[in-house]
Amino acid sequence: MDIVVIGAGYAGMTAALRLDRSHRITLISADDSFTERIRLHERAAGRPSVSTPLAELTRGTGIRTVEGRVTGIDAEDRTLTLGDGREFRYDTLVYALGSFTDTSVPGVAEHAYAAENAAELGERLRQGGGHLAVVGGGLTGIELATELAESYPRWQVKLVTGAHPAAGLSRRGRAHVAKVLTRLGVSVHADTRVEAVTPDGLSTAHGPIEADVVVWAGSFAVPELAAKAGLAVDERGRTLVDATLRSVSHPDVYVVGDAAAVDVPRAGLSRMSCAVGMPIAAHAADAVNARARGRAARPFRFRYMIQCVSLGRRDGVIQVVRRDDSPIELILPGRPGAWVKELICRYAAGSLRVARLLPRSYWWPK
Repeated sequence: MDIVVIGAGYAGMTAALRLDRSHRITLISADDSFTERIRLHERAAGRPSVSTPLAELTRGTGIRTVEGRVTGIDAEDRTLTLGDGREFRYDTLVYALGSFTDTSVPGVAEHAYAAENAAELGERLRQGGGHLAVVGGGLTGIELATELAESYPRWQVKLVTGAHPAAGLSRRGRAHVAKVLTRLGVSVHADTRVEAVTPDGLSTAHGPIEADVVVWAGSFAVPELAAKAGLAVDERGRTLVDATLRSVSHPDVYVVGDAAAVDVPRAGLSRMSCAVGMPIAAHAADAVNARARGRAARPFRFRYMIQCVSLGRRDGVIQVVRRDDSPIELILPGRPGAWVKELICRYAAGSLRVARLLPRSYWWPK
C-alpha cells in the first residue's frame, strides 16, 4: 500500500515512524528538518538549533522523504500536488500539517515576529535594547516573555494579554507565574486587547503601547488545504474525524495533530499541543496498520494529566489537571518544575529517535 504522510512535525513524524514498514511510505515536508516547536522560545533566546535533519530520523527505515510544499489535494483522485508541480498518488493519506500562529490581526504579518520566526527574532534582539512587547497571555506567550526577559536584560519586556496571564492554570499556578514575571521585570498589561500592530508598537482599546519589537503569541490557526480539498471541517478549519482518526468524509484520509478535531473521551475537543498531537498520530498509525491487516481499528484513548510551562531556564510550573484538562490546586513550581518540563521536551523528541528503531515504542497515558 502507498501511504503518504504530509507534514513532519511531532504528529507527522510519530505517524510515519509507527506505520508498518511493509508499506511504501513517503513523508513530504516543506522543510528538510524536524523542528522541536516546543523549544522555539529557547531558539529565540539563543539556543543554536532546535532542529534535526529528516534523513537522520528516518535512516534505515525505508521511509522516502520529499522536500516540498503541498499546494493541492485531489481527494477523489487521491493525488497530491506540490508547489513545483510534482504529483504523488496515495492509497492512504496521513494529513499532519499542524497549525501556525494566526497573524490575521492588522499589522501583525508586517510588523511582528511569531514563534516560527525564532531565529530572526533572536538575531534582532542581540542587536541592542529597547521595549519588547509579547502579545498573548497563554503558555506560549508566557514562555516567550520569561525566556526573553531572562536572556536579554537590555530589553524591557511587556506582556500584553486580552485576559490574565496563564488563565488556564490553577490559582497557585497563576500566582507562581505572576511572581516570576515580577522577578524578571516583565510588566503585565492584562485585559488589554490588541487591535493592530504598528511600526511604533501596539494599538489597543486602552491606547497605544510603545514597542521597538513585537512578538505575537496569539491563537493558532490551521491551513485551509483540507477544507479546499473537500474534507469535512469544523468552524476553525480542523478536519472532522471519527474515533479512529479517519476523516468522516474521506475514509482513505487520516488526520492527526493540531489539524484534527478529535473528541477526547471525558474532555471534549482536543487541545492543540504536542501532548495530545503525538498520541493522536500514534493511534492513527495503529488504525492504518490494523485495517491493512483486515482487523478492526480501536477507538482513540487518551487522558490529560498535566500542563507545563517553562519560565526561563531555571523556573517553571507543572500543573496537574483532571481528565477534562481542568486544573486542580496541585503544582510543581520552581527548579523542579523546570527540570520536569525539560524531561518532557526530551521525551517528545527522543521518542522519535527510539521509534526509528522500535516503531511501536511510543507510549501515552490512556
